[in-house]
Amino acid sequence: METVSRTYACPMETGTMKNADAEPVWTGLPPGLLRMRRLLLVVWLGLLTIAVGLLLGLLAGPVWAAFALLPLALTVWGWRMLGRNWRSWRYAERADDLLISRGVLWREETVVPYGRMQLVEVTSGPVERHFGLASVQLHTAAAATDACIPGLDPAEAERLRDRLTELGEARSAGL
Repeated sequence: METVSRTYACPMETGTMKNADAEPVWTGLPPGLLRMRRLLLVVWLGLLTIAVGLLLGLLAGPVWAAFALLPLALTVWGWRMLGRNWRSWRYAERADDLLISRGVLWREETVVPYGRMQLVEVTSGPVERHFGLASVQLHTAAAATDACIPGLDPAEAERLRDRLTELGEARSAGL
């Protein structure tokens, strides 16, 4: 199994490389994203479990209320899958591009050259703000290569946005 380094809200040159042939330095996502996703899972499937149990118990009888265990089992399975998915997300800043890797069963690695970035934005919805998280969205000329890094600490998201914007402007100046 691969080792993933996790770095949080520390303004530093994460993943920059002097040698292009060297292995990139990967940065994982902070645990706040996992906590947020697991809480949402428990809230929604917990409510579904209670609703199914009450409705089936009252309308069809107590034996049928056992079907409420299905959303409960889905909660247990989802808890594990969210953990695996969270561990699979990582990114690395290299000299000429940004790497984003994710996926457990189907591994996906996105390479975004700094010179091709048109827009880098930081977004944070109400639930993300409550958990102190933000996402970095990268827009390129090709719509299919837009990439997102979810669940970053806001300070890290802003640092990454500023760095990517700076590198993008420097790389595209030669075009």
